[in-house]
Amino acid sequence: MNDFLVYQEDGGVVTLTMNQPETRNALSGPEQMQALVDTCERINRDARVKAVILTGAGPAFCAGGNVKHMRDKEGIAAGSPFQIRNNYRNGIQRVPLALYNLEVPTIAAINGPAIGAGLDLACMCDIRIAARRAVFAESFAKLGIVPGDGGAWLLPRVVGMSKAAELSFTGDTIDASEALAAGLVSRVVDDAALLDAALEVARRIAANPSHSLRMTKRLLREGQHVRLDTLLEMSAAFQALAHHTQDHDEAVNAFLEKRQPQYHGL
Repeated sequence: MNDFLVYQEDGGVVTLTMNQPETRNALSGPEQMQALVDTCERINRDARVKAVILTGAGPAFCAGGNVKHMRDKEGIAAGSPFQIRNNYRNGIQRVPLALYNLEVPTIAAINGPAIGAGLDLACMCDIRIAARRAVFAESFAKLGIVPGDGGAWLLPRVVGMSKAAELSFTGDTIDASEALAAGLVSRVVDDAALLDAALEVARRIAANPSHSLRMTKRLLREGQHVRLDTLLEMSAAFQALAHHTQDHDEAVNAFLEKRQPQYHGL
C-alpha cells in the first residue's frame, strides 16, 4: 500500500481508509489508483477476507478529481486529447474494474462529501451507509466534463435512470436524507456511529462461509447483464460447488443441532 490507503483487518473484515484528508481524499494521482487496484488484488487472493469497508479520513469521503489539476492541465488532464484518453484508461478507469468486481462484499461508509468520482467510488461498493453530514453530487457537468470513471454505468444501476439523469444533468448536491429516499444509501446514521454501523453489517456478513459469499456476489454481478437462463445455469454450477464444501456441511449440522457454526473456509 502507500500513504493514500490504510489497510486494517480484523476477523475477516478489512477496513480501507483513504488517508489524505488535506486534499479531502481527492483522486488525483496514479499512485492512488494503483493502491486501490493492488489492494483489490490482495483481497481477492486472501480467502480469509469476507467483507470490506471503504471510508475516508477527515471530514470528506472523497472529493473526486483534483480541480486545480484540471485548471493547470496537469495529472490526468495533461497532454493531448489522445494522451488524456489514455490517462483515464490507464488510471482511474482501472478502479471500477477492480473495486466493482472485487470478489467479497463491500460497504462504503460515507463519512462526508462524496463528490464526482467520490460518488462513483461509493457506487462501486455493494452497500452504502452514510453519516448524516454526508452529501452527494454527480458534479461533472458543472465542471464542463463527463463522468469519466464509469459513473454513467454505475449510478443508474443504483438509483434508476430518472434519478441518475437528474443528478448527472444538474450536478446538484443532495444531502443524506435525499440520498436515502433515492436508494443511493441503505441507511443514514449519526456521524459518530458510522464506522460502528458499517462494522456491524460487515461482521454479520463475515459470519457466513467465504465460498458462499464470493459466489453469491458473483451471481449478483452477472445477473445484471446476462439472461435468466444463463444465470440459472451459473447458479446450478455454483450450487454444486457449494454443496461439496465443508463449510456447507458445518452450516447444515449447526442448524440442525441448534448451535453456532464454526467455519474454516473449506
